[in-house]
Amino acid sequence: MQLFLDTTDVAVLKDLAATGLVDGVTTNPSLIAKSGRNMLEVIAEICDLVEGPVSAEVAATAADQMLAEGRKLAGIATNVVVKVPLTREGLMATREFAHEGIQTNVTLCFSAAQAMLAAKAGATYISPFIGRLDDHGADGMDLITEIRAIYDNYDFDTEILAASVRSPAHVTAAALAGADCCTIPPATFLDLFKHPLTDRGLEAFLKDWAGTGQSIL
Repeated sequence: MQLFLDTTDVAVLKDLAATGLVDGVTTNPSLIAKSGRNMLEVIAEICDLVEGPVSAEVAATAADQMLAEGRKLAGIATNVVVKVPLTREGLMATREFAHEGIQTNVTLCFSAAQAMLAAKAGATYISPFIGRLDDHGADGMDLITEIRAIYDNYDFDTEILAASVRSPAHVTAAALAGADCCTIPPATFLDLFKHPLTDRGLEAFLKDWAGTGQSIL
């Protein structure tokens, strides 16, 4: 499964990309607002740091305006993926983007029926928001499973990008459910490395090694 970072913090991204485990980046208007920076500049910097897909979201709600904004965003770099909302207008824009060869990430998906429409429109990625579904008493992973079954039934090329992920357990469950990608906050990415038994085991190994008085170098 591909791992994307959901961030506009260039410094954090640069640090975590050095692991070689970051496959792409997603952004949204809320993250851009928190950064206090110019959106186009931020996206350009991020695209210079990672070779994988970088999702940049349109702000318009009408299809023609989404197309204009999306074309401008796609012109920043070849790895920009235009992010559009899962609305009627958004899917109309998605279909046109597909004809133009512009990659898209259809976001704010909360049902399998919505995901089916996005795939029919030619979306490159679909972003089901599993955490928000959990917040409202549903099981977000059930949605991933349903989308996976539908896409496999009809050989849709659209990739499932699990979004609104809150924990390493969410990442694991999304992988088991068949998500192609998962976008996660930097803090959750760092938590993936951790387990208390790993820490204890390493501490014991280092203590035993120190007792030998040896040095590998």
